[in-house]
Amino acid sequence: MTYPEQYDQYLHMVETTLERLLPQTQDACPAQGGMPAHLCETMRYSLMAGGKRVRPVLLLAACEMLGGSLEQACVPAAALEMIHTYSLIHDDLPGMDNDDYRRGRLSNHKVYGVGHAILAGDALLNYAYECMLRNAMEHADNLAGLVRAAEAVAQRAGVGGMIAGQSLDLLSEHEAPSLERLEYIHMHKTADLLTAPLLAAASIAGADEPQLAALTEFGRCIGLAFQIDDDLLDLEGDAALLGKQTGMDAQRGKMTWPALAGAQAAREKSRELWDCAGEALACFGERAWFLREYARQLRGRKN
Repeated sequence: MTYPEQYDQYLHMVETTLERLLPQTQDACPAQGGMPAHLCETMRYSLMAGGKRVRPVLLLAACEMLGGSLEQACVPAAALEMIHTYSLIHDDLPGMDNDDYRRGRLSNHKVYGVGHAILAGDALLNYAYECMLRNAMEHADNLAGLVRAAEAVAQRAGVGGMIAGQSLDLLSEHEAPSLERLEYIHMHKTADLLTAPLLAAASIAGADEPQLAALTEFGRCIGLAFQIDDDLLDLEGDAALLGKQTGMDAQRGKMTWPALAGAQAAREKSRELWDCAGEALACFGERAWFLREYARQLRGRKN
């Protein structure tokens, strides 16, 4: 199977699972346990807006490479996309990055209002964990592995992970760039949620410690490189391709690699990290062909 064919297969699994978990509901005031139609609409507006589904595809690819069950992995992969989407909805809010566009169309709060956008994000976060826990109970033969996978996602998305990075990112606006602080922000704001799918896959598949260490390093490297490239795209990218405004980091006084060391040094650091990511997969041999190609594709992205 070619890389595009394999990618399309994983993408189809993700989209199908998302649609199954969150179909559009119809009742404005549903029976107990049901989801109000308007809330569901606001959640779906951002969740089903497309995108490359970077994180869920990583989870599925790593799980298959390790010999794990894709059937068991589909719900955690979809849940991870819900968590990523909630973070984007909240990032775009006026109190955060105040972005009017996301993925080429109006941000959630520009369509539904700030209050409903906050609730859509909250709902996606909570529903993600509900789905993962239900999935774990439905696969009792691997209950421990699936609970550990949910824990890995929760840790990397939570107060010591993505939210920690976002918090310090917000706190550091208009401050003098600091390498220590910048690396902390990038590690937690971005790299943690790219490492989470790999650690979740490892838990589902029962990976050993050397495999876990290799995947952790791979996730760290692609996460840090991804964020540096994102900073460069905000500085030099095409807004039409990105689907959002550019030049916003400088306007907000964000702490970025280009601001710290200049664009050329940022590009060199990115290349170093992408090379390290490839080296981290050496222990998997040819089994890691998809992850290697996926990293190569991310490395050359324009949006």
